[in-house]
Amino acid sequence: MKDVFSGKTLLITGGTGSFGNSVIRRILDSDVREIRVFSRDEKKQDDMRHFYHNEKLKFYLGDVREIGTIRTAVEGVDFIFHAAALKQVPSCEFFPLEAVKTNVFGTENVLSAAISAGVKCVVCLSTDKAAYPVNAMGISKAMMEKVIIARARSTDPKRTRICCTRYGNVMASRGSVIPLFIKQIKEGAPLTVTDGKMTRFIMSLDEAVDLVLYAFKSGQQGDLFVQKADAARIDDLVKAMKELFGVPDYPTRTIGIRHGEKMFETLLTNEECARAVDCGNFYRVRMDDRDLDYEKYLSLGNTERNGLLEFNSNTAKLLCPEEIQKKLLTCSFVAGELAEWKKEERPLIRKTDTVAVRTMGEASQSAE
Repeated sequence: MKDVFSGKTLLITGGTGSFGNSVIRRILDSDVREIRVFSRDEKKQDDMRHFYHNEKLKFYLGDVREIGTIRTAVEGVDFIFHAAALKQVPSCEFFPLEAVKTNVFGTENVLSAAISAGVKCVVCLSTDKAAYPVNAMGISKAMMEKVIIARARSTDPKRTRICCTRYGNVMASRGSVIPLFIKQIKEGAPLTVTDGKMTRFIMSLDEAVDLVLYAFKSGQQGDLFVQKADAARIDDLVKAMKELFGVPDYPTRTIGIRHGEKMFETLLTNEECARAVDCGNFYRVRMDDRDLDYEKYLSLGNTERNGLLEFNSNTAKLLCPEEIQKKLLTCSFVAGELAEWKKEERPLIRKTDTVAVRTMGEASQSAE
């Protein structure tokens, strides 16, 4: 797969995030000519510049909301992975227009600049929350997907091929619950659980990159790709985390569902399943390429569909706690935190009804 980047220039929007770093680690040692990181976070760009210290890596400061900054970044680019987004559900609930500006108009800007510059392929990253959306973030991502399809319909794939990926929760990505649970265990705070019966898709960063690379390699104009991801109940994830860190009796506290959250997530709607093609580890949903002349559909319909129904985190394979532990250990962040945890000398933690309290350090806390 690395060969396709030989002598080419790749631009990653939102490239300072978890996904961008994973892509960089995957292909930086290939014969790729240049990897451009586009984001508005100068601190993270500087951190990456020092961490990788590689001449192939170039940094572009800008915002997808400002098309001028994108036009500068896409000059001479062969491929784009568009990952820039506002993606925290509660934040977008309170600031929905900000989600629209970044996720919808920002994507339109990226695609416009890419097409004008003759970029060969753009792969856009979406989320399971775009399927049957109930929150502002999901709605903005659903609209983003509509923008992608509209652009794909009107663009010659020989000039710019445009496709999309949709995936669920990525382990240890920014804002995900796993780093929060680890932080709470290390600080002696109870694990805060929204609702233990919730189910979520669970993917590693490597799997997220695999999905995007598969779409990049195999996608046709307007295609949507999802991985046949596993899922987990929140209660089972909590149990797996506690057992992994050797604190099986660690206390939890139920805090209730937050703004805009769903009990389960959907990767493919029933309607999308009708057009889905089984590609082994992935599903491909072909673009709906019908035109606006609906008159002909009154006499020429299409009743064919496959047998696949809605693909959601309740109908996907649910991992048991032991399987979740194995999955967690494939995550370098979790493995590193676990190794550090085992080395540390820690005060014992005693269990109360609702909170965890350190048996040492209480006097110093009260003295403060």
